[in-house]
Amino acid sequence: MSITKRLWLGLAALLIASFAVMAWLGVDLIHTAPPIPNRVIAANGQVLYTRADIERGRQVWQSIGGQQLGSIWGHGALLAPDWSADWLHRETEAMLELQARSDAGQSYASMEAGDQAKTQASVKPLIRSNTFDASKQDIVVSNMRAQAISNVAAHYESVFSNDPATHALREAYAMRENTVPDADNRRAMTAFFFWTAWAAGTDRPGETHRTYTNNWPYEPLIGNTPTSDTFIWSMFSILFLIGGVGLLAWHYAAYHGKEAMPTPPAQDPLQGLTITPSMKATAKYFWVVVALFLCQILLGATTAHFQVEGQEAYGFKIAEFLPYALTRSWHTQLAVLWIATAWLATGLYIGPAISGHEPKYQRAGVNFLFVCLLIIVVGSFTGQWFAVMQKLGLKYNFWFGHQGWEYVDIGRFWQAFLFVGLLVWLTLVGRALWPAMKRKDEMSSIVGLLFLSTVAIGLFYGAGLMWGENSHISVVEYWRWWVVHLWVEGFFEVFAVAVMSFLFVKLGLLRGKSATINVLFATIVYLSGGVLGMFHHLYFAGTTTAAVALGASFSALEVVPLALIGLEAYETWSHSRATPWMERYKWPIMFFLATSFWNLVGAGLFGFLVNTPLALFYMQGMNLTALHGHTALFGVYGMLGIGLMLFCLRGLKPEVKWPEGLLRGSFWSLNIGLGLMGVLTLLPMGVLQLNAALEHGYWFARSAEFMNRPIIDMLVWMRMPGDLVFSAGAVLLGVFVARKWLRPNAAK
Repeated sequence: MSITKRLWLGLAALLIASFAVMAWLGVDLIHTAPPIPNRVIAANGQVLYTRADIERGRQVWQSIGGQQLGSIWGHGALLAPDWSADWLHRETEAMLELQARSDAGQSYASMEAGDQAKTQASVKPLIRSNTFDASKQDIVVSNMRAQAISNVAAHYESVFSNDPATHALREAYAMRENTVPDADNRRAMTAFFFWTAWAAGTDRPGETHRTYTNNWPYEPLIGNTPTSDTFIWSMFSILFLIGGVGLLAWHYAAYHGKEAMPTPPAQDPLQGLTITPSMKATAKYFWVVVALFLCQILLGATTAHFQVEGQEAYGFKIAEFLPYALTRSWHTQLAVLWIATAWLATGLYIGPAISGHEPKYQRAGVNFLFVCLLIIVVGSFTGQWFAVMQKLGLKYNFWFGHQGWEYVDIGRFWQAFLFVGLLVWLTLVGRALWPAMKRKDEMSSIVGLLFLSTVAIGLFYGAGLMWGENSHISVVEYWRWWVVHLWVEGFFEVFAVAVMSFLFVKLGLLRGKSATINVLFATIVYLSGGVLGMFHHLYFAGTTTAAVALGASFSALEVVPLALIGLEAYETWSHSRATPWMERYKWPIMFFLATSFWNLVGAGLFGFLVNTPLALFYMQGMNLTALHGHTALFGVYGMLGIGLMLFCLRGLKPEVKWPEGLLRGSFWSLNIGLGLMGVLTLLPMGVLQLNAALEHGYWFARSAEFMNRPIIDMLVWMRMPGDLVFSAGAVLLGVFVARKWLRPNAAK
């Protein structure tokens, strides 16, 4: 049996086993997720909330931006509080105050330390004890806790209104006035916030030291501290990383580079490539890539500035028509859209290039898909504006407004439309690749892997359609990370590896057989940790210890291939210097080099920083996770998308002289700007937040009291140098793309 066949069988076995475990954990999650009660009732019989209140409250929360305005269970925006942690702390403080006045006739704050400890000991079991009655599906709380819930609910109803008493908090949270205009909707939303906090502070049935969210958030007042499993699997995660790096290093030492590099051809093999009508039609996609990229940067700067002025931008009351929840929604969505558009356009371009075949009506299909893309972007963003401004209503919000889930915010109609568009893309790329797949040559496996990754990209976005409007939040989180993690970090990665390997083989810089083996091996290594590693996003989303164990173990393996990324970078650099005509591809390869660098730093170093259960217990939803997010999403996928775009543009206009100065300036500005963002703002702010959480509890690190400190304001302003340098790089890239069509013969 050939090495290639063994690798294919190994990849198939890996995927079957991984997705079987995924299915098992999904079923386990459905059965063990925090229960949603029919009623929340006080001991005296007073009904505080009903299931209808909780579900309606979640709809209201989603309609105002959901995870784009604060967070729930640590997932979401970084500026406003985590509403689960904030409610839990406020309710605990309210109960401590009521208990202190009942026991000692004085406020909790005025008590001696010993008396405070006694009061805490009395209150802790009242919160942690699981009083969910499975037969009646009710949660029963003490009369004192019912009073505390009422007090906290009144605070939240004030915050989400236009009450002058809480104006300062709305400004600190970057919330517009009257965020939820309807009083009944505000009350319903407090029911949802209460339930998320209840799940975070209540022990699982049969457990005494583990809540439904594995004791997250850190709240010392009620003993919400890391579980023993959190410590154990964090240790094993580190051991798996060390062991994996050792094995991969041994493999490279034993097998890698044993075959001599082929002699590069004297002329560029792709220079005579026939550009088909459908390949030419992809040019407009790259114009859209640049336009969306520039819009994303503008919205990102606006979103960051909200942290300084709250509701205004340099005195202009921007929150009245473009609030923070909306700018952040569009900023995160545009990041996915422009990167995905660059990669999808590359697939449409490279399909006919690989096979040499232009299917009938291929150009019409490419143009049709382009129109669909524009409709989806304009339609979904319009719906989100109407939703966040509370002009759409709850009846239509789920379908046409704002779903409220970070990175998959668009309404279900637009989500389904995009899925259909991806199926059209899959069909277009697949039928262009089909003749090459039927050829049995040294490139067959690479083409086959490229096709299978295309199928996975087309189909796996469908995971975003697996939840409904009233699905349990834990179930939604499970499927959401199928899209965010598996779709983007998994199969797009395989697609990119296959595309780049094909390019280097076609350029005569790699042998087809060795490239095939390397691609299949790299795919196995990436997916061995990449599939089950998804569960590190779900440590505290209502999952059991099994998800923590698997997430910690396999997400550590995600970092393994990045440890030796320098070898990949060196090989890429060697390719760029292999022959004089490779100068034509200098800048696509330079962006591939940047991808390798940020893979190591953003995905590897900063990724593992927040990867283990113990680390994420304290860091989830803080600026250290944003540090990983920015440097990995743009540094890896964005840089790769730009590199692929430049390669396609090189082929679309092969005779055009490239303005070296523009690309050099763009490349270094983007990389330096991204580094400055991380080093000057996200990293120090994240470290300060981590210290605040360790000293006072998670709630404090996200509170207005902490986030309004002068040093935080200074660090936000320190983003400006990096933002300006980064923005300059994007503008230079836009100018370059425009000049390729407007002034194609300009050399500088």
